[in-house]
Amino acid sequence: MDLKVSELLNDVRLDPKTTSSVDSAVSAVRDAVDGIPDQVVGADAAPGFIRDLGVPPDKVEFTFRRPGSIVVGGSYSIGSAAKPGFNVDLLVRMPKECFREKDFLNHRYHAKRCLYLTVIKKQLESCQDVRRIEWSTFQNEARKPVLLVHPVNVVEGSEFFIRIIPTATLLFDAGRLNLSRSNVRSLNQEGASQATPKYNNSILEDMLLEENMEFIKKAFLGRKELAEALLLLNIWARQRSSIYTHDCLNGFILSAIVAYLATGSGGNRIDTSMNRMQIFRITLKFIATSNLLDKGISLQALSRHNVSEERKHFRDMNKFRQSFDVVLRDSSGQYNLAFWMTRAAFLELRDEVSCTLDCMEKCKDGGFEEIFITTIDFAAKFDFCMRVNLKGNSKVYTSGFCMDAECWSTYKEEVRCLLERGLTDRANSIRVIWNSTPSQWNVEDGFTGFGNEPLLIGILASSHEKIFRVVDIGPNAEDKLEVIKFRKFWGDKAELRRFKDGVIAESTDPISISGGLLEAFEVLSKRLRSVEDIPLKISSVQPLDSAFRSMAVFPPQPHLLAEGKSNARRSTKYISTCIKSLEVMIQLEGSGSWPMDEVAIEKTKTAFLLKIGESLQNKWGMNCIASEDEVNVLMSGYAFCLRIMHERGLTVLRKHSVHNDQKKPVLSSDKELFVRGQHSSMINGLYGRFITYGPVVRLAKRWVTSHLFSDFLAEEAIESLVAYIFLNPFPFHAPCSRITGFLRFLRLLSDYDWNFSPLIVDINNDFTLKDKQEINEIFIISRKTNEVKAKEIEPAMFLATSYDKGSQAWTKFSPSSWVLKRIVSYARSSAALLTNLILRGQSGPYTWECLFRTPLNNYDAVILLHKEKLPFPQCLLFPAEMNQGKKVIQGKASKDFQPYMSVWRTNESLEEARNKLMVNFDPTRCFLEDLQTEFPDTFNVWYDSLGGDVVGLTWEKQGSKYAKL
Repeated sequence: MDLKVSELLNDVRLDPKTTSSVDSAVSAVRDAVDGIPDQVVGADAAPGFIRDLGVPPDKVEFTFRRPGSIVVGGSYSIGSAAKPGFNVDLLVRMPKECFREKDFLNHRYHAKRCLYLTVIKKQLESCQDVRRIEWSTFQNEARKPVLLVHPVNVVEGSEFFIRIIPTATLLFDAGRLNLSRSNVRSLNQEGASQATPKYNNSILEDMLLEENMEFIKKAFLGRKELAEALLLLNIWARQRSSIYTHDCLNGFILSAIVAYLATGSGGNRIDTSMNRMQIFRITLKFIATSNLLDKGISLQALSRHNVSEERKHFRDMNKFRQSFDVVLRDSSGQYNLAFWMTRAAFLELRDEVSCTLDCMEKCKDGGFEEIFITTIDFAAKFDFCMRVNLKGNSKVYTSGFCMDAECWSTYKEEVRCLLERGLTDRANSIRVIWNSTPSQWNVEDGFTGFGNEPLLIGILASSHEKIFRVVDIGPNAEDKLEVIKFRKFWGDKAELRRFKDGVIAESTDPISISGGLLEAFEVLSKRLRSVEDIPLKISSVQPLDSAFRSMAVFPPQPHLLAEGKSNARRSTKYISTCIKSLEVMIQLEGSGSWPMDEVAIEKTKTAFLLKIGESLQNKWGMNCIASEDEVNVLMSGYAFCLRIMHERGLTVLRKHSVHNDQKKPVLSSDKELFVRGQHSSMINGLYGRFITYGPVVRLAKRWVTSHLFSDFLAEEAIESLVAYIFLNPFPFHAPCSRITGFLRFLRLLSDYDWNFSPLIVDINNDFTLKDKQEINEIFIISRKTNEVKAKEIEPAMFLATSYDKGSQAWTKFSPSSWVLKRIVSYARSSAALLTNLILRGQSGPYTWECLFRTPLNNYDAVILLHKEKLPFPQCLLFPAEMNQGKKVIQGKASKDFQPYMSVWRTNESLEEARNKLMVNFDPTRCFLEDLQTEFPDTFNVWYDSLGGDVVGLTWEKQGSKYAKL
C-alpha cells in the first residue's frame, strides 16, 4: 500500500518545472491586475446580472480602486495541488472605498463584487500572457461569479487555470450579518421580515476567506506529511462525483478539517509522528463519527477555564444548528464554512467514508485500487438515475432568482423531499445535484441560462428486498385525515384494502417467467427417480441449463408440440420448427461393474439413457427423441436433454485439440458435467441472495453475443464475472438495478488487470488465506510459463472458483490474449457510452442501440445470413446493415428449412406435426462448423449464438491469399 501511495503521489505531485511555470503565470496575472487604473464602473458593465439580482442600477455605481492585496490561496499555497486538473486560487481583496456602509443589504454587495471582476476581466483580455478568460461561479452560487484565467503554455496537456476570487476583509460590521438579521428586505412572510442566514454567510465568506486561509496555512507550515495526506484526501474525493461537489465537499473544507485535527482546537488528534496514511485514516474516521451534523464543530479554540465564553459558544452554536444542516464554524466563530452543505449530501459523504474505511480493512493492498483509482460516478454508484429537465419551469423562479438561498438550491431540495416521501424506506439515500451554472456564461446575460441543465438524481436502494417490495402499508383506516393525505399523495395508485391485521395497504402481483419450467422439471425429476427397469437406480437429478437459474437471455417458452398427447389443439396457426433442449444431469447409484475404458463408459451411459427414455415413454406416455449423441424428452411444452455423470469419468484427463493455432478445450464428459453441476448450484444460491443478479447476467450475455464474442467467452464465465461484482462490490454497494450492474460488468472487463491479477470468485465464502495463496501461486506459474510468448498466455482471463482454482473450466484456452484485448476495447467503449446515456441522455446518432449493435467495419470480411432462415428469427435484435466493402458472392436461401410451420393443416395429425419438430437444430452453427472444417487455418470466426444474422471473419495469417481479396 505504502509503495503504491508513493508512486501515486509522484505521479500527481507538481514537479519543479511545472511549479516554476505556474509561479510565472500567476505573477504575470497579479501584475496585470495590480496595474489597473482607477475608473468609474456602473451597471452597464453587467446589465443582465444587475437586473436579475433585483438591484437598482443607481445603487451600484462606484469608482474602481486597485486591490488592497493579491495573495495565493487554495491547495497550491500549502503544497497539495495535484495534476492533471489543478488550479491556483488568487485572492483579490477589494478596497473598502468601493463600497458604502449599507451595501450588505439587498444584494448590493454581490452586484458591486461582479462589477469589480468585469474591470479585471477587461484588463486581462489585453494581457499577452493570457490565452482565455471564462466566467464561472463560486460553489455554484450564481450571485458570486469568479474568473477562470487560462494562461498561455503553462503546463502542456494539463487543464490548469487561475481562479480569481474577490475577498472583502473587514468590509462590513459582522454584527449586521449575524444569523438572525434580515438583509434581503423583499423576503418576508405575512408582512414579517425573514432572517437570511445563507445570504449573510455568503458575504461573510468573502470577508473571512483570507483569515481562514491563514489559519490553514499555519497548521500546514513545515508539515510535509499533512500536505501529502491532504493530497490523498483530494484524490479520494475527486474520484467520487456525488460528494466532490458544490453542496458537499471541496478541497478547502478538507484542508480546514485536517488543520482543525492538527491544532489545539481539534485536540491535536493529528501529531507530528503520524505518517500520511495515518492522517488520511484519522481524517476519514473523524468525518464518519464527528458532530458536524448533530452538534456542529468549531475551528475556534476555547479557553478551558473561561465558563462564560464556553456558554456563549454553545448558545451561538445552537443558533448555527437552527440555521444550517451542517455546521463547521470558522476560526473567528462568526461564519459557517459549510453553510451550503445539505444534510443529504453530508449523509452521502459519511456513507462514502464508511465504505472507504471498510475497503482499507477488507480489500487487498489496503484497498488502494478501490480508494484512489476506481471512478465512483453517479452512473456506477447509484442503482437508479433520473434526469429532470426543469428548463423554463416557472415554478422554479416564482420567488425570484435570489432570496436568502438561490431558487435552484431551494427547488432541488423540494424534489429530494418529494422522492424521499414517495420511496420511504426503499431508498438508502437520495442524492440530487443541480449544476445550475451554464458551461458558457457571460454575466452580461444575467441568470437566464442558469438551470437549463437537467437536475440529476441518484437513488441508492436500501436492499433488494425493500426496493422490489410489492406492498406499501398505508395509514390505519380509522385515521381519516391520514387516509385522505395518503390518497392525495398516491392518487390512482392508492387502493385501500383491509387485511387480516387491520392495516391499509397498496399491492400488486408479481409475475414469474420460469414458474412453468421449474414445475415441469420437478415432475420430470420425480418420474426419473421412479424409473425401476434399469440396472442402477437414479440417485439424483440436477438441472444444468442456465434457464433453470433464470440466466437465459431468452427464457424458454412452452412449445405446443412438446406437450402431452392429450393436449387440445389451440388456435395458433404457425409455430416454431425448432426447439432448444435444456440439459439435465442424472447420477446413478454406485457400482463396481462399470468398464474402465473411456469410450466404453460413454457407450454404457448412452445405453442407460436409451433405456430411461424407453421407460418414460412406456410408463408416462412421454415423447423421447434419441440420437447418437443425446436423448431428449418432451414434456409440458419443454425439451429436456438427459446427461449421465459417472464418478469414474472424473479421473479421465482433459484433452485438447488444435484449431486455427488456438487450443480448444475438450473436457471429459463427466468432468464437464461435474463442474457445470457445481457451478449451477452455486449460481442458484447467489441468485437467491441478489434478485438483480439474473437480469444483469442476461444483459451481459446479450452484450457479449451481440458483439460476436459467442465463441470466445463461455456463458459460465460471464456468470462468474457478474458474480464478482456482487460479491466484491467495493468501493460500491452491491447493485440493486440491472443497468448499474451491467455498467459495472463492462467496467470490470475493461479496467481489471488481467495480465497481473487472478479474478477470484468466492461465491460461498469458502476460500481461506491458504486457498488464495495457492491460487496466486498457480496464476504466477501460468504467467512465468508463458512469459516468453506474451501473446499466448493461458489463461489470458484467469477465473478462479472453489471448484476450479486453476481456471481450467471456462477460460483455459479462450479468450486468448488478443481476443481479450478486443473484448476489453469493446467493453471500454460501451461503458463510456452507457455512462453518457445515463448522465446526459440520448443525443445524436449514439443511442442505447449502439450498446448492442456491433460495428461491422472491424472485420476483414462479413457473411450476411438469410434472416428468414434463422432458427429463431424473433431473437434477432438488430438486422445487420452493410453499406460499404466489396461484395464477393451472394447465395440463395435453401428451401429445405423453414423456421415456422403450419400445424393444423387438413388430414395432419398432432403426431405427424411433432415428427417435424427439430430439437437443437441450429443451421448457423452447422454452417460455422463446415466453414471452420473447410478453412482450418485461414481465419477466425465471430458470431452471435443468440440469433444474429451476421458472421465476422478476421484473417488468421496476413499472408493468406484470402487476405489479398
